[in-house]
Amino acid sequence: MEMPLYSALIRHAKEDPVSLHVPGHKNGAVFLQEAAHIYKDVLRLDVTELTGLDDLHHPQDVILKAQQLTAELYGVKNSYFLVNGSTVGNMAMILASCQEGDEVLIQRNSHKSIMNGVQLAGVKPIFLAPKVDEELQVPSYVEFDRIKEAIKLYPNAKALILTNPNYYGLATDLTRIIKYAHDHGIPVLVDEAHGAHFIIGDSFPLSAVEAGADIVIHSAHKTLPAMTMGSYLHFNSELIEKETVELYLSMLQSSSPSYPIMASLDLARAYLSRAMEEKLHSEIIESVKEIKQGFNSMNGLEVIESGDLLVQSDPLKVTIRSTNALSGYELQEILERHNIFVELANTEHCLCILPLGKMSTILNKFNQVNQDHLKSHQPSLAKKKSNNHRYKGIQPLEISYSQLKKCKKVLVDLEAAVGHYSAEAIIPYPPGIPLIVIGEKVTAELIETIRLLLEVGVNIQGDNQIKKGKINIFMSRG
Repeated sequence: MEMPLYSALIRHAKEDPVSLHVPGHKNGAVFLQEAAHIYKDVLRLDVTELTGLDDLHHPQDVILKAQQLTAELYGVKNSYFLVNGSTVGNMAMILASCQEGDEVLIQRNSHKSIMNGVQLAGVKPIFLAPKVDEELQVPSYVEFDRIKEAIKLYPNAKALILTNPNYYGLATDLTRIIKYAHDHGIPVLVDEAHGAHFIIGDSFPLSAVEAGADIVIHSAHKTLPAMTMGSYLHFNSELIEKETVELYLSMLQSSSPSYPIMASLDLARAYLSRAMEEKLHSEIIESVKEIKQGFNSMNGLEVIESGDLLVQSDPLKVTIRSTNALSGYELQEILERHNIFVELANTEHCLCILPLGKMSTILNKFNQVNQDHLKSHQPSLAKKKSNNHRYKGIQPLEISYSQLKKCKKVLVDLEAAVGHYSAEAIIPYPPGIPLIVIGEKVTAELIETIRLLLEVGVNIQGDNQIKKGKINIFMSRG
């Protein structure tokens, strides 16, 4: 239950120090008065690498101790605090594991940070299509047989990169997959951003750290009480050099790391440790059951769950759907009128992320929703045009990133892009999983899906021209 970094910051603040160093707010003394009352307590902890407060890039004292306590809790060799989110962890683990031109096996429904890391590394990605969950109609996990086939086709692959769980909390036991990859000398890197809390108890999916993955990334801020951008990288490998991971973390992370974010990671670890010690697991599961029963009892709402026998669902992820033909976007709009904000919506449903703690106010708030608003007499536009894009089985990127650098970008109408390689990533956000990655061949089906997303108002990250019906493609300079 120690909190070494947080405790050191509190001791420093209590000594009423005079700040003759960065940052410029000087422990909160210089700040806009209209906001000072909100920020003042946090600003006292927003300091720099002072004596007694250690250095993230060369930890020897309280940061080192805080990271060691995190590693002990998760049962790994080393844990590292990330202040640039899981994004920096994903990029660092890829760069530390692969070299330019290497073949790398990648789950296709991975976050954009994985795709960006692959591009930065200049590797040759081999995309593995996930199984589509029939109940939720979203990409889930990559099946064991597909991974076996991929390793047989690409025995020289330098890494297997998986995302587990998916955004909706659908996970699978990776133990057999990791053992098979290790038997072939292939390290397994897992983006487990949404699973930092899995170790709390048996009702939660098996964490990749317990399944034996080489490197696991956790977005502590997603389900643990940590500040936004606070994440962990867990190292537990015999196939990857720890020093190389540390090198890339030092290169990619800010040289001015946020002490409030790091302290919140220290506190989040202590919170999880206390929750496990006090056996809050059963209480949380009972609260989740009550929440689901309450949702199902509302006129016009239902909870949908995976029926896949190999899926281990995260209890904190609850997907709700209208029983009256409302799209997920329309349901989201109704809930927001009552100041209820869900994590995301799509054409079919909304995703709710429950807290790893007290949930008593949630049902009370939902019961204030005017249930007449949840009724619909005809399918919405989004439901009429629903189109679930499915990825191909095992699909290498046809053209290398080094070749793409020699091509020029051309802006064309969407339909004119069919058959060409995309020069931009098209990313519905959330969840941040690219529909099209840079260098991927554009198909008529993908254009149809983009048109649907634009029509129903989905936020798409990419060049702003996409909203005007245009997309950047690569053309040979020759």
